Amino acid sequence: MAQPLFTLAFERTPARIRLAAIGFIGLFAALAMRLVAFGLDPAEPRAASPDLIQRARPDIVDRNGVLLAKELKAFSVYAEPRRIIDVDEAVEGLVEVFGDLDPHDLRRKFTSGSGFAWIKRSIPPSMADRVWSLGLAGIHLRHEPTRVYPNGAAAAHVLGAVDIDNRGLAGIEKWIDATMAMHEPTSVRAGAEPDAQPVRLSIDLRIQHLYAERLRLAVETYGAIAAAGLVLDVTNGEVIALVSLPDFDPNEPGLALQSDRINRMQVGRYEMGSIYKALTTALALETGLFTLGSTFDVSRPLAVGGAAIDDFRGKKRVLTLPESFIYSSNIAMSRMALTIGAKRLRSFLMTLGQFDKVRTELAESSAPIVPSRWSDVTTATVAFGHGIAVTPLQSAMAVAALVNGGDLITPTFLADHGLEARLRARDVIKPATVKAIRDLMRLNVEAGSARRAALDPIRIGGKTGTSEKVVRGIYSKDKVMTFFVGVAPIDAPRYLFLTILDEPRGLPETFGFRTSGWNAVPVTRQVMGEILPLLGIRPETVIAQ
Repeated sequence: MAQPLFTLAFERTPARIRLAAIGFIGLFAALAMRLVAFGLDPAEPRAASPDLIQRARPDIVDRNGVLLAKELKAFSVYAEPRRIIDVDEAVEGLVEVFGDLDPHDLRRKFTSGSGFAWIKRSIPPSMADRVWSLGLAGIHLRHEPTRVYPNGAAAAHVLGAVDIDNRGLAGIEKWIDATMAMHEPTSVRAGAEPDAQPVRLSIDLRIQHLYAERLRLAVETYGAIAAAGLVLDVTNGEVIALVSLPDFDPNEPGLALQSDRINRMQVGRYEMGSIYKALTTALALETGLFTLGSTFDVSRPLAVGGAAIDDFRGKKRVLTLPESFIYSSNIAMSRMALTIGAKRLRSFLMTLGQFDKVRTELAESSAPIVPSRWSDVTTATVAFGHGIAVTPLQSAMAVAALVNGGDLITPTFLADHGLEARLRARDVIKPATVKAIRDLMRLNVEAGSARRAALDPIRIGGKTGTSEKVVRGIYSKDKVMTFFVGVAPIDAPRYLFLTILDEPRGLPETFGFRTSGWNAVPVTRQVMGEILPLLGIRPETVIAQ
């Protein structure tokens, strides 16, 4: 009986009401189908590529546990344009939260029909709460940690940086991606922390900061265009500090792309000048062809293959081997190298790692520029550091082997990192040669070109170097680079300091001279005076020994 009554009632209903009822039924059916489609649509947020989902990075700390890099909780806003119901409402709401967003750009993204579009990356929780409170369909939040470097530019060339997707771009950050298993966040809830152990570097932030400040002052004082500094533990190859100026703030990684922000210690390649005389002298003594009593006539230029090799402010007399070292005689070094021969010189430099790229945890490294054709002129000039260009870290590694007892050790930026795997060669020179080189480096500080490095009662040894820069294929008489390698304490070497100044100017107080002894040497003395006590090398401990 009910069915006929219902039928009769519906038939008695006006046509417009029946039409409206049918319309509402169709609308609700369409909405129901759309909801089902949303549930089955594969274009979910994960379609944004699993690689872009941030993975937790371990903290980076210095050798004393001081924080250098950390991951903080942040969020990113993304849209699924096909799921946005009201485009105008979405644009208006997001522009209200983020004043820097372009409404026209947002509208273009939201009407594109795509399944995914980034709106804003790495926002703090407070802004994420504002987005969440808008309640916009098709607008979502993703937990996406952000990397911060609390010390700004300190050790920037060692740390490197990460991109917006939390991937390492350079330095230790890139090494982390290449060698360590990244841990997926255990939760996206507030306060969730990654369980990865911190990466402990060999860098000492105190030393790093002091060296950087001294170099900044040196750049200003001497009008240099750049500078660099290194502290290396010669007993195990650990890098205690690496400074390269100009530097950059890894919190703004785009600055690192500027051409003058390179890591000058491991990427820059330079003719190291008289620093190489320590290597040549060590080989000369090692072969037995020369002794500390050998003499060299440097009264006139040496003619080699049509070239004339002369000394800078030469003594113009016969020099002993120690005098040749402390007065930095090009002529004497060339004579030694020519007597030794190109084959033995090449072999020795190869043993000291001067012919191949130094591979550390930092991927940014340059291969040396080695002469393709080795003539007598090449042999003579390489002996005093011209004609071959290496990275400063490479030359420091070689000098460290000459003073540490003969062990060639690949440098590392990790604390307590296994030595055996990095020990490239043992006994590259005999103990007697090691002692002779130490004595010559000490004599150079007492009476030679490195006199301004004296830091008594701590006994310092060192070797200066000045090289003319190559400009458009020729050596410039106006632009030089200066180097100084200082070793402390020289009687029982522990730390090697390397200071570089690029294009320093002569000053009235330096009598117009711009060679290493007038700039790189005194700067290094100041650095050592401040840093050595922090490293446990104090006057009272030296005297007690």
